[in-house]
Amino acid sequence: MKVAIYGQTYQESALGYVLEFLDELHKISAVIAIEEDFYAHFFSKQTGRAYNTFNEIEGLDASFDRFVSFGGDGAILRATTYVGKLGIPIVGVNTGRLGFLSTFKKEEVRKVVQEFVKGDFSIVERSLVTVTADTAIPEFGKLNFALNEVTVSRKDTTSMITVETYLDDEYLTSYWADGLIISTPTGSTGYSLSCGGPVIVPTAKSLVLTPIAPHNLNARPLVISDDTVIRLKVSGREENHLVSLDSRIASLENGKEILVKKADFTIKMIEYPSESFLKTLRNKLLWGEDRRN
Repeated sequence: MKVAIYGQTYQESALGYVLEFLDELHKISAVIAIEEDFYAHFFSKQTGRAYNTFNEIEGLDASFDRFVSFGGDGAILRATTYVGKLGIPIVGVNTGRLGFLSTFKKEEVRKVVQEFVKGDFSIVERSLVTVTADTAIPEFGKLNFALNEVTVSRKDTTSMITVETYLDDEYLTSYWADGLIISTPTGSTGYSLSCGGPVIVPTAKSLVLTPIAPHNLNARPLVISDDTVIRLKVSGREENHLVSLDSRIASLENGKEILVKKADFTIKMIEYPSESFLKTLRNKLLWGEDRRN
């Protein structure tokens, strides 16, 4: 078994769980590679072993059986930029807070290996969205995709922006708001949810348009087919606005056309029976906590 390990957490309390995971991997003689910045952290803690490393350019290929992320949902989103089109299944060990994507409990980290060896898991393919513009967006480069959402929003101003929106070249509306979120089913439990968007199961073939603090109060989140091509044009008092892909942000000149559509590849997420999407919803959103249930 070949396993790649990535993490964005450097808390003292989290290191012990990472070491437990490594110990379990050594029991099955797994081939291990660690992201180079995370590896530097291991050396500072003197783990007593040397490991292969990888970064976004080299050291990772399709021969790996699994990509394990330590941290919160942000770490999973960052992990997708390493995996890209390689098709390596990703699983997250939650050392963060909410954890809709990074769902496996850190206290049971050894079970990540044990249940994988037993084959007690399933793989769910998650769709992504890509963004292109009239001109290249250097901040994104070839990593112009997002697992959660593409967002356009105001920059350097308290004034709202106008987001002229077309679906498959048919005019929809102009959102007068702080911005607009185009969310995947995976991202429906992220920023979109915070702005009043619906929860969508990860396997749904849908995208969600969720306005951010719209001034036209009749503007509501809209669920559309994921084969729709979305065209946006932003105008406002400032010369530029922001475009974000998950946690990566770029500044774009107003008036530039932006095209958003489903990516031509998916991200494979490992799902264990003990940590299903529906169970995560119940636990994270406290569904069923009403005493009348």
